[in-house]
Amino acid sequence: MLAAFAVDARFALVFVDPARRADNSGGRLTWEHRPDGDRILIANPLGIGVAEIESVPGRATLRAADGRNAEAADADSLIAAVTGQPLPAQRLPDWLRGRGNVLARDAGARPLRLDEDGWRVDFSYAGDAPDALPSALVVARPGEFELRLRIDEWRNLP
Repeated sequence: MLAAFAVDARFALVFVDPARRADNSGGRLTWEHRPDGDRILIANPLGIGVAEIESVPGRATLRAADGRNAEAADADSLIAAVTGQPLPAQRLPDWLRGRGNVLARDAGARPLRLDEDGWRVDFSYAGDAPDALPSALVVARPGEFELRLRIDEWRNLP
């Protein structure tokens, strides 16, 4: 399985606030994951960059297109501080690769659903190859949060 990788994806986010109103957003992202850190570039639906998040052990930084900068001890804390929402950024690299408490697998033994600490991840694949990487993920904390990723491309990084 990939140790270092990049994904180009489209995303849609839905947050549900305590008053039960939904807040939606979406766009594009490029995520580079290496064992020593991550770099996430976030763009609006037109492809215009809006933020960059870099994380290494012990530090995560955000640089926004509007000039705002933020820093925290890790990506999860940084995203929670900036957005007010708990997002599982540190778990996503493993979840993208199907690592976690897998509840169901397809006929090719690929993960279809996993569950971890109240988060549910559902996987979809573009083809039937047993070694295919997911083409889509839905990461959800039911009733609170949903992230839909449509992965356009996987790249192995050196």
